[in-house]
Amino acid sequence: MKLLFSIIALSLYSTAFSQVIIGNAVGTVPVGQKTSVLLEFAAGQNKGIVLPYLRTLPSGIGLTEGTIILDARDATKAKIKYYNGVTDMQSSDGWFDLSNGNAADISTVIATQPTSATVTEDPAAKVIIGADSTSADGVLVLESDSKAMVLPMVNSTDDIPDPAPGMMVYINKEGAKRLAVYNGSMWTFWKAP
Repeated sequence: MKLLFSIIALSLYSTAFSQVIIGNAVGTVPVGQKTSVLLEFAAGQNKGIVLPYLRTLPSGIGLTEGTIILDARDATKAKIKYYNGVTDMQSSDGWFDLSNGNAADISTVIATQPTSATVTEDPAAKVIIGADSTSADGVLVLESDSKAMVLPMVNSTDDIPDPAPGMMVYINKEGAKRLAVYNGSMWTFWKAP
């Protein structure tokens, strides 16, 4: 019930202000740059954002480029993936592996997640930040032509006490700035060249 109220409050807040800060009232983005941000997280929390665990990859109408998930079709080989819609030698279906080929066994974790047999999901249910509506199919949709999400920032993944499979953070440490994703057994790091 608390989750439902939180989602409703988040929806109302995002409709009114088109920016959401999670963790405190200040966030990490400097005041002069707040107009370019839809969603941001407080600094120093040593927490990340956890991606949805999907037993079936979405496809067809509504699949939106930029979608990021934990691919749990085979719970013994879970990987973080994002959809860019490009089919080439790296991807035959438009899904790109952010786990860098490394898979994790999340069988124990996914066994605690609800399934369609135990929960009736409303396919239209979603939280949209930045717009009143969207054609994108997702649980949390950030809708903007000019604003972005700022990931939770940490100094090191070692500072996160118990990372969950599907966790994403940005390491904001001088000389080591990079995206980090956790597939359930190991972190994969992405740094711009």
